[in-house]
Amino acid sequence: MFFELAYETARRAHEQGIRNVFVSNGFLTPKAVETIAPYLDAINVDLKAFRDETYRAVMKARLAPVLECLQALTAAKVWVEVTTLVVPGMNDSPEELRDIAAFISEQLGPHVPWHVSRFHGDYRMADRPATPVATLQTACRIAAEEGLQYVYSGNLAHGASENTHCPKCRELLIERAGFSIRTNRIVGGKCPDCGQVGLRRQEENNKRTRLRRAGSKR
Repeated sequence: MFFELAYETARRAHEQGIRNVFVSNGFLTPKAVETIAPYLDAINVDLKAFRDETYRAVMKARLAPVLECLQALTAAKVWVEVTTLVVPGMNDSPEELRDIAAFISEQLGPHVPWHVSRFHGDYRMADRPATPVATLQTACRIAAEEGLQYVYSGNLAHGASENTHCPKCRELLIERAGFSIRTNRIVGGKCPDCGQVGLRRQEENNKRTRLRRAGSKR
């Protein structure tokens, strides 16, 4: 889709009270971010690796513009979520996973959700095995150590990794099962157990397109 069409559609949608969500590879220039930001409510950006050599060899692109785009989106107050498809032998080392988690926490903010998705071989990468569940568990542990508050694993059978917990008291706030919300205990942007504030965005995420599912299927 051309940017101009996306921009005009988003602008007109806002005029009708409709929210706009992008799923992106993160190759938006600073000028493009500045232009679309007033009409963009949320975006899920694929951060496919944290090594420039991987971006150049596999994606035929560069890492730096994606990082700059993420920082620009955050500065523009667009709700940002990040998805990383964890591919065995490409971006699954603990060191690289920690680099990604640290970048999100330090440069974008600890409140930014990170979705780590399981890879399965297909098309031009059919020679690689599926991502071990243990690797995703390692990514989630590393993310917590780096201070990220909302980490989800995708392309897995339903489980606790889909749920949202309070970043302060760790009580269950949102219980999910696939595309369904079983429980949403957030009231007025607050945790009902400890009163932690600033949860309104998590609450609103259940009223808009499921960013995690959209991002994990890319």
